[in-house]
Amino acid sequence: MVKDSQLIVALEMKSQVGPSFGNNFNNRTEEAMGSALDLWTAYREGAYNKTVKPWLGYLFMLEDCEASRKPVHVSEPHFAVLPEFKLSSYGKRYELFCRKLMRERHYDVAAFLLSDRVRGLKGEYVEPAEDMAFANFARSLVSQIENFGVTR
Repeated sequence: MVKDSQLIVALEMKSQVGPSFGNNFNNRTEEAMGSALDLWTAYREGAYNKTVKPWLGYLFMLEDCEASRKPVHVSEPHFAVLPEFKLSSYGKRYELFCRKLMRERHYDVAAFLLSDRVRGLKGEYVEPAEDMAFANFARSLVSQIENFGVTR
């Protein structure tokens, strides 16, 4: 979203369905980090926005199924895996990743949602982490838009 030739809001939205959670997890996390790095590098270099810091939001929806909920085996041939990733599912790993995106200030806010293939078609989803609920994401987004008087 742009106002007066300044970027006000940028959204990154991704989703993943099974069965290849392992390969796709690496791809989705690299994409999220790369997008944020590109945006903040361009901002730092003055490619856009001379005064306004853009708001960057990340929304991720993961398929809620047995494969995304079961613990993932880790191999540690050279270095120990961080404790929070041991015996964690891909769902938990995405939750941790989204939280780290905010804590490291790569994104202003993140929403993490789970939905299965049946309920998802009806618009139903689960929010496994209160700090990444969609309502928090929406409030932050609306606040940014209202703060700059953007109507469309």
